[in-house]
Amino acid sequence: MKTYMRRYGTLYLLLILPIIFFLLFRYTPMAYILMAFKKNNIIKPPWQVAWAKNNGFEWFIKAFKDQLFLRALGNTIKLNLLDLVCGFPAPIIMALLLNELAFKRFKKVTQTILYLPHFLSWIIISGLALRLLADNDGLVNILYKQMKGDPNAVLPFLSKTNWWTASYIALGIWKEAGWGTIIYLAALTGISPELYEAAAVDGAGRFRRMWHVTLPGLRPTIIVLLIMRLGSILGSEFDRPLALSNKLVTNASTVISIYVYQKGIQGGQYSLTTAVGLFQSIVGVLFLFGANSLAKRFGERGIM
Repeated sequence: MKTYMRRYGTLYLLLILPIIFFLLFRYTPMAYILMAFKKNNIIKPPWQVAWAKNNGFEWFIKAFKDQLFLRALGNTIKLNLLDLVCGFPAPIIMALLLNELAFKRFKKVTQTILYLPHFLSWIIISGLALRLLADNDGLVNILYKQMKGDPNAVLPFLSKTNWWTASYIALGIWKEAGWGTIIYLAALTGISPELYEAAAVDGAGRFRRMWHVTLPGLRPTIIVLLIMRLGSILGSEFDRPLALSNKLVTNASTVISIYVYQKGIQGGQYSLTTAVGLFQSIVGVLFLFGANSLAKRFGERGIM
């Protein structure tokens, strides 16, 4: 034990700061989860406040009777599922295509171009989207009107709910897909070149090698990332829907994070929004454990 601590004791000392950080800023605030079961009072600590009605479940009942919350819940599930179905395969496909590029210099330039949108905030992207996709003076619609020869011809990217949803998903893929390829390209380096050589000797072409060698090599990474995405199926970004939203599409753009902002920060209903946040977390954990268990049943390692 003395020899071990003499050799690795410095590493344990370095762990003290992150442990203190997590205790102070991650675990200590969990005491305020009690607000979800207590009367709405931000002056006193929640443990000094009386319990809410219905055995403490008043705010959960109120939330599920609120049509705005139910709409936000439906929008959150819808947008996250579309993001999962459309956005999750995108970095995998990009990584496979980049891996097949023969010219290294062109590959590096392409990677850089794909990564860059990740570093733009959603405020900047919403400004770009408005300049490109706006109904009246957006560049795309100006070109579309000229092509059609009709000044009233419009593609309502940001003014109709279905078009807005499609634009929301497309912009999300454009922003994050390139950054997601980093993980898959790193995983590709762990695949033995001998497997490709053996497949080529057996007569497999590029597509066959990709299907039978590359994808199976990426499968553990894909499973882990998929489990993590399923864990946040009820989670919702705040800046993305808020920046891209407008009054014409609030029926589609109001997600749980915006509902919490409107009811909690603007409306002062902190106990209600704490209950909503706790509900989100519980469902996310259940999805996480469920997906992890399912992955293990199919022979994968999972994340736990």
